[in-house]
Amino acid sequence: MKNMIALFVWILFHSVLSEEPNKYTSMYDNIDLQEVVHNERLLKNYVNCLLEEERCTPDGAELRRNLPDAVENDCKKCTQKQKEGADFMMQYLIDNKPEYWNLLQKKYDPSGSYRTKYLEAKNGAVQEENAKESSEHHII
Repeated sequence: MKNMIALFVWILFHSVLSEEPNKYTSMYDNIDLQEVVHNERLLKNYVNCLLEEERCTPDGAELRRNLPDAVENDCKKCTQKQKEGADFMMQYLIDNKPEYWNLLQKKYDPSGSYRTKYLEAKNGAVQEENAKESSEHHII
């Protein structure tokens, strides 16, 4: 399965098709992602909807219905802001809510490809920052 980048695009942007062909709606692009991640009830409701453990709101049902296409197609119909939002949400879950991430990964990314990609990028960023700090110390 390709990148799971689309997973939280749908959660955050409610996966309704837009008027623009081959793009998802941008109607929800201005959702406050910090509010979502810091509202346990809201976050848990979306996770449970995606796991088919609870009844979904209309936007959650749309998300669950369209998520496989978004995951399979590497979020090609997403706006740049949606891709950034999806990355933020998945990184937040991996780092802060692994119990949610593990359940969602099992269902939507059983190969673990997104987690692997994220951790490699995170490790690369840490190594780059350490190298930069090291070179700055040599200059001083």
